[in-house]
Amino acid sequence: MIHDIEATEGLLHAYLFDGEGSGRYLTWSEVESWNASMGRLWLHFDYTNAAVQDWVSNQSGLESIISHALLTDETRPRVAAIDDGLLIALRGVNLNPGSDPEDMVSIRLWAEADRVISTRKRALLSTQDVLEKLKRGKGPKDSADLIVQLTDSLIWRMSDTVDLLEDKMAELEDGSLSEDRSTLRFELANLRRQTISLRRYLSPEREALNRLLIEKVSWFDHDNHIRMREVSDRLIRHLEDIDAVRERAAVTHEELLSRMSEQLNERMYVLSILSAIFLPLGFFTGLLGINVGGIPGAENTNCLYDFCWDFDCDCFVSSMAL
Repeated sequence: MIHDIEATEGLLHAYLFDGEGSGRYLTWSEVESWNASMGRLWLHFDYTNAAVQDWVSNQSGLESIISHALLTDETRPRVAAIDDGLLIALRGVNLNPGSDPEDMVSIRLWAEADRVISTRKRALLSTQDVLEKLKRGKGPKDSADLIVQLTDSLIWRMSDTVDLLEDKMAELEDGSLSEDRSTLRFELANLRRQTISLRRYLSPEREALNRLLIEKVSWFDHDNHIRMREVSDRLIRHLEDIDAVRERAAVTHEELLSRMSEQLNERMYVLSILSAIFLPLGFFTGLLGINVGGIPGAENTNCLYDFCWDFDCDCFVSSMAL
């Protein structure tokens, strides 16, 4: 079963750190013979693979609560210290082709002093960023450094998404005077939906990072806490920018509704003037067209069409005499 993990690509990579910012990939047979004296190990899995689920649950040596957290489908950003290890769940924006940014991608980690086990379902570009740094010799040196760099990459990749939201909002503000109102309203609603979704998913991540700053484990030292605080501050700035975009969208939407209301009032004013002009004409037309008594000349039997020209109601034959 263990060899099936590698064959079915359930094992995404096994990397051994050399403590200098680089290292090498391991095969699964080398992972089986690994021990802490060889260096820090990072195992990254696709948890949807059946062989991975069996290994994490039964052969990894992890407690059931940890293995369940690494394999669960639904998770929320959180950090929990268990003995001298950290159970971490984080989210990043979905930058895979054809996906929506607010469709978040999750990664789960169990980190110890000498080993980190991470799982995911969909590809996360932040893990590739860390691997690229390792190739250049500027990657993590230990488990704590891996957590900091991976989290930093997750937050850094949010910057492009937040910048796109701000640029889109600026375009909508500039076009609010000229573009088609129905199209603009739809785009504003879509933008507000994206910001609300991002805000909803990223707010728990801020709490998770704050929790990471106060958890005490022996291998996560003061320097790493300082670096993690900078990462947390960057996330807070992203959340503030998202809130600003959402508020700007709300203001633009209210202004748009106000202008539409003004246009409607102007049209109603024109219709009122037209009604004032044609209402008397309609009254006389209706009065002369009804078949009731009392209309001047209606009882004159000498003519078919009669018109009254003076106060004596002298009539003349306008068409033919009876």
